[in-house]
Amino acid sequence: MSSTPSASGRAVRPLQLLVMLLAFVVVAATGGLLTAALVMPAVGAVGSVSQATTDLFDDLPSELAIPQPSQQSVILDANGSVLATIYADNRVVVPLEEISPYVRDAVVAIEDRRFYDHKGIDPEGMLRALVNNLAGGPLEGASTLTQQYVKNVLIEAGKVAEDPEAIAAATETTLGRKLEEARLAIGLEQQVSKDDILAGYLNLAQFGPSQYGVQAAARYYYSKNASELTIPESAMLAGITQSPARHDPVRNPEGAKIRRDTVLATMRDQGFITQEEFDAAVALPIEEMLNVSATPNGCAAAGNAAYFCEYVVKDLLQNDAWGASAEERRQLLYRGGLVIKTTLDPGKQQAAFESVTASVPINDASGIKMALSSVEPGTGKILAMAQNTNFGSATEEDPSATRVNLNVGRSMGGGVGFQSGSTFKIFTLIEWLRTGHTLNDQVVSNKRMYPRESWNISCNPTYADDYEPNNLEGVGGPRMSVLEATRQSVNLTFVEMANQMDLCGVLDNAARMGVERGDGQPLQPNPSAVLGSNNVTPLSMAEAVATLAAGGVSCEPVAITAVTDRAGNEMPAPEASCSQALEPEIVNGVNHALQRVVTNERGSTGRNAVQPDGRPVAGKTGTANDDSAAWFVGYAPQLASAVWMGHQEGNISMFDAVIAGTYNEFVFGGSYPARTWGAYTARALAGTGHVGFPAAGETALFGERVGVPEVVGRSVADAQAILAAAGLQPVVGGAVFSDWQAGAVAATNPAAGTRVSPGSSVVIVPSAGPAPAPAPAPAPEPPPAEEPPPAEEPPAQPPEDPGNSGNRGEGDG
Repeated sequence: MSSTPSASGRAVRPLQLLVMLLAFVVVAATGGLLTAALVMPAVGAVGSVSQATTDLFDDLPSELAIPQPSQQSVILDANGSVLATIYADNRVVVPLEEISPYVRDAVVAIEDRRFYDHKGIDPEGMLRALVNNLAGGPLEGASTLTQQYVKNVLIEAGKVAEDPEAIAAATETTLGRKLEEARLAIGLEQQVSKDDILAGYLNLAQFGPSQYGVQAAARYYYSKNASELTIPESAMLAGITQSPARHDPVRNPEGAKIRRDTVLATMRDQGFITQEEFDAAVALPIEEMLNVSATPNGCAAAGNAAYFCEYVVKDLLQNDAWGASAEERRQLLYRGGLVIKTTLDPGKQQAAFESVTASVPINDASGIKMALSSVEPGTGKILAMAQNTNFGSATEEDPSATRVNLNVGRSMGGGVGFQSGSTFKIFTLIEWLRTGHTLNDQVVSNKRMYPRESWNISCNPTYADDYEPNNLEGVGGPRMSVLEATRQSVNLTFVEMANQMDLCGVLDNAARMGVERGDGQPLQPNPSAVLGSNNVTPLSMAEAVATLAAGGVSCEPVAITAVTDRAGNEMPAPEASCSQALEPEIVNGVNHALQRVVTNERGSTGRNAVQPDGRPVAGKTGTANDDSAAWFVGYAPQLASAVWMGHQEGNISMFDAVIAGTYNEFVFGGSYPARTWGAYTARALAGTGHVGFPAAGETALFGERVGVPEVVGRSVADAQAILAAAGLQPVVGGAVFSDWQAGAVAATNPAAGTRVSPGSSVVIVPSAGPAPAPAPAPAPEPPPAEEPPPAEEPPAQPPEDPGNSGNRGEGDG
């Protein structure tokens, strides 16, 4: 069925309208309600129906274009529980068989008692309205349920098209509008059944201040489905449609009772209910009937998952998988009756929110914010997204409330992101291994000045400037292994590593793994990027470490798993976009190093994230300049998460911060963020098995190792040449005695055949020749001559006490 809802553009005189309206009465009378003989004298009174009037009659639209009624969409978590309801009109369409027969009877009784007899219009009622209008009264009443349905359809079409003029035309109280409505009603009755019209009306009409259709009204007023409505409940709903505001039982229970009882009396008088049913229904107080359950519109209803909900809404509105244009996608979401199933794990979401707010409470006096994003490695599914603020606008009672999602960038409802600090060292470590270096390489760790010309930035050669980084006081040394520098997060080691490579390779690693700036711009390739100067988002950092947890497979974040339309048909959802971003052997080496960060060893920066049950985990701390941001990003093979804390407004220092009543001279990534990540991960993975990481290969640990050549017996000079040719660093040590002649090589350390990394030092031990013969031993001295025992004399006094051992006090006792 198709037509425009407006009549012909011809000028229509009031007299013609009157004649045409009377003609419609004649048409309706063919059903036996009114005879043409009764009407034609009235027509004749104004003369014969002219050809122009006949043409106007023919030009009126007779077919009604019925759009799909606007219907609420619902967003579900991964378990199928409702997170939020999104709608332009709060409506849930249900078939007639799912609507209580009491509702059908009540509506027919009070709105159109001859509904099942007429052909679309009620001639008697129309004549009454016409006479009233000719007498100077308003043109009101006389609308059948079919006409009311036509009017509601035209209003709905105007709302869907966002056409205020169409809405105004459908609601104006003029003879012209009444004429069009009647013509369309007659045409509709010829094309669809009475049940279809009644079902359409019951689903489209307004049954409350913001409730459209009986199902939404039943849920709101009674917290039940329309199929379960009783006689008094049905009567109350049927009475509301006359004036949804005036008869609202919540705001005006007295007026609602009067109207309900009027409907009940009409039902009784027309035989729909008995006197006993009427008496029982009118005796029921309105207040006892109500069990109000509002359906909030929007993501605020999702509670601590509101920010994730908003992310889902943004995804639907921006992703062309859900419609070719932004307007098409918006109409689909707000009017399309979608059921949207998401990836959010409610248990993990609650654990994330409680872990975050336990560390930094909502509206903490420090003003510091914290956010956590958690994703599933290998799929990109967002499992949790939390922050220590309430969703909404700030108020005096809730000054930290915000609609800004601190986990994401500006395009998805967030901000410009935050400096990542030393978490960005992960990408330098990856590039170090990818370019053939090893975790056990010894790197200069005390160089303080890097001139701009020393940098290799192939993607933007003019971007560099002189760079003077620092270490945290008390950390580092002249040289240290990359593995140890990672464990302790030594700045100068990583700057030196990056300076030996193309910096663009470091940033390419980050981009391939999903890291994004909050402002949507590319990562900036400057030397300070090595230590985290780019403003990035927690969700993208979680995605990056999920790549490491998944053996190098990077997946874009996924929030939606399935969508069904109003008819229950599944719509094609975009598949997760995953790719092999890193070689598994490189990932294994990185994981080996990052596991060392999360240990109880002295100096390990992530020790506060160690799992109480010994679960294998890996991660990296990060702290921006002046402690303006602190991070911990970490992962187990089953779960990857990022925690950020700082000030929403930007780079504001957290020095001397009092957080949850505790004074902190400094705030590092290894403090609050690591503890929060550790607490969340322990809860999120509770009851799941421990899964280890694949062992790091020898190449990542030691490089392509070479055997130490055999040089024993050769000259020192020859040995040096042989070792150098093998890619090793000869170091001459002190000479030792050996069976080899002096000047020959007596031994090496490590010994010949030992496999070592290229460039390793090998100590050459020269021979000092055979050891000299030992000097002859001196002749032994002859024993002393024996003396005869003294002659025995009788004692002159009693013997001493044997326990005193002859000590008379002369010695040191």
